[in-house]
Amino acid sequence: MGEDTAFVGLDVHKETIAVAIAEDRRGGEVRYLGEIENTREAIRKLVKKLAKAHGTLHFCYEAGPCGYGIHRQLTEMGHDCDLVAPSKTPARPGDRVKTDRRDAVLLARLHRAGELTPVWVPDEGHEAMRDLVRARTAAMESLRRARQQLSGFLLRHDRVFRTGCNWTKKHRVWLSGLRFQHPAHQIVLQEYIHAVDDAAARLARIEGQIRALLPIWSLAPVVEAIQAMRGVSFISAVTVMAETGDLGRFDNPRQLMSWLGLVPSEYSSGPRTARGGITKAGSKDARRMLIEGAWTYRCHAAVGKVHMARLEGLPQEIRDIAWKAQIRLCARYRRLSARGKPATLVVTAIARELAAFIWAIARMVTPSTCPAAAAAC
Repeated sequence: MGEDTAFVGLDVHKETIAVAIAEDRRGGEVRYLGEIENTREAIRKLVKKLAKAHGTLHFCYEAGPCGYGIHRQLTEMGHDCDLVAPSKTPARPGDRVKTDRRDAVLLARLHRAGELTPVWVPDEGHEAMRDLVRARTAAMESLRRARQQLSGFLLRHDRVFRTGCNWTKKHRVWLSGLRFQHPAHQIVLQEYIHAVDDAAARLARIEGQIRALLPIWSLAPVVEAIQAMRGVSFISAVTVMAETGDLGRFDNPRQLMSWLGLVPSEYSSGPRTARGGITKAGSKDARRMLIEGAWTYRCHAAVGKVHMARLEGLPQEIRDIAWKAQIRLCARYRRLSARGKPATLVVTAIARELAAFIWAIARMVTPSTCPAAAAAC
């Protein structure tokens, strides 16, 4: 067996994987090894073959729709593997030729140079909860679309509910009493109503499963703790933690703010400094939940009945941080608004600081290591 080190770049696709290898020495050769099938057995044979010629192997491939299966297989086999962010992979501006061969060679070369940015890889239990939370988001979008289609159909036929808010019990009674002259219109109305009911039932089922499975999730204690914050309900807390994962990997809150895309973009050159809107990097779902929660700070600091119920059973130090955050963020909201800042800009600033307080609370809570959580993971 060889004693040298090699860096292996994998350009992963649904059916095939393009493989390139770079020797770990100055001016070392970078060569393309060809394509293999994207199967566990083919990967095992490749690793076995490369391990005979090299002492240490460092694999890398870009995060994408193929998931974490290759990373987990290589890790289980005892090799180092980095899952890298495609958006941060350096590229030559003038390069207009893109092939699987070139991509694999580029990954191997950049991995050897340390120019790739690895992403956090969740365990199987966390990935399962994140998929469930994303299924809830998809169900919510389906419900919104179904409601919009029904509202648009009624508006085209001048049927507008004017005696209250839509989607209340009163509104549902009004919908059940609508009648159209043409039977086709009546069928369309009923189909749209059924679509809304089905989407609402699906959303309720998924939310029920999230609540049922939360106790066996390792981050369940963190979810409970960050609900001490105003504007962070159960669904908001689960979504933020499912999308961000273990906040302990962020050394300071600024790193979390940047990961969430809540920091201003900048394009400065020489004496010219230009800052724009937020970068919108990271998870849009987690960022959306923080933005929605930030709107609650437009009111004066107070602890309502629902919020009080979420605080029960939490340690006093966590409750103190939550109250300190509420006083600060409510005052900051009023101060920025008084300076004439647009409401959207104010809410974004509040959401950025809200993420910092969530980071502070999460650092005080130890993730669960109960047998049930470990078995589920």
